[in-house]
Amino acid sequence: MIDCLSYFTLCIITYLTLTCASPWLALQVVVFEFENFRGKKVELSAECNDVIEKECEKVGSVIVESGPWVAFECQAFGGEQFVLEKGEYPRWSTWTNSQTNNCLLSLRPLQVDSADHKLHLFDKPGYAGRKMEIVDDDIPSLWVHGFQDCVASVKALNGTWVGYMFPGYRGRQYVFELGDYKHWNDWGATAPQIQSVRRVRDMQWHKRGCFTAPAPPPAPTPAPNPTPPPPATAGTS
Repeated sequence: MIDCLSYFTLCIITYLTLTCASPWLALQVVVFEFENFRGKKVELSAECNDVIEKECEKVGSVIVESGPWVAFECQAFGGEQFVLEKGEYPRWSTWTNSQTNNCLLSLRPLQVDSADHKLHLFDKPGYAGRKMEIVDDDIPSLWVHGFQDCVASVKALNGTWVGYMFPGYRGRQYVFELGDYKHWNDWGATAPQIQSVRRVRDMQWHKRGCFTAPAPPPAPTPAPNPTPPPPATAGTS
């Protein structure tokens, strides 16, 4: 006969086994050699130090079945960073708008530690100077909140974040996983410039999927031309 403690332990082990085996939680990304999901196809479920070693000379398109992931311009997770959340990326311009290169040579899964998000920004290295706290929110412009574009150190207290050089989530991307970043070199930047930040979200925590940039406001409708006055009536004699 199984006692209560043994039965409870068995239930926990069974639950964890089924949860870990669930394909919904499994990390999966598919890279293709050419745009629009054509050419050599490579499926990944763990970090890849060099896609060339997988006999894929380059990456032209990506499908993230579950993640999120971060891709890199160079082998060994070096160079420019590109955050890839669940979705399809048919060409390089869909995973970056920095317009500096079209190389993607290494990938790794991102650490998503919590459904909660908290980030501290500092305008001087070593967590000194002005401080801005962001909790469970996306900030398309730090200027709007009175914080200049100089971000020299960061503390990621909860969740995973991505910072951008320019407002509106544009330009080079910098990933902030759980931890402390004492200097901008710690997140791969050459200058302390960040002007927008957002949360990295995934199906594991956010069932509606990845971040979607808000649609631009519709163009204003031009005012109609004023009604011309009626023609003057000739006087009668």
